[in-house]
Amino acid sequence: MSKCYQLIGVPGSGKTTWLQNQIWALGLTVVSTDTFVEAYAATQGRTYNQVFGDYMPTAIDLMVKQVAFAHEHGHTVIWDQTSVTVASRRKKFRMLPDYQHIAVVFRTPEPVELAGRLASRPGKIIPEEIVQDMINRFEMPTLEEGFQEIWHV
Repeated sequence: MSKCYQLIGVPGSGKTTWLQNQIWALGLTVVSTDTFVEAYAATQGRTYNQVFGDYMPTAIDLMVKQVAFAHEHGHTVIWDQTSVTVASRRKKFRMLPDYQHIAVVFRTPEPVELAGRLASRPGKIIPEEIVQDMINRFEMPTLEEGFQEIWHV
């Protein structure tokens, strides 16, 4: 059975950094709208924030196609998005219904550390109120929602 690792945590919690250090993940399908937005921004000589609003619908379409291709070919998927609510994770379960889903949960850093991490990403600024809303809405994943395993990083 193919696997889907859902990386779960607020922006700046270390999801992408952790993934970059996982040798076992090399060659697997990494799904993230950020990848598409960042690549598009680079081709335009602009920043993530400068293209985000206009390009995000296209990035979502490309991500959905990437997931469909991975599903069709039985690829293992690592889904690198915030996924802080049950509703957001439910969409991933629906897109990959016959996969074994593994939650990889990232703790929210203390406020000063989180602010430093978020500030270290030039051209990619997430408004404080958006991050705080994600922190407030964070729902810990459970086996009952469909995960076979839950890892805490």
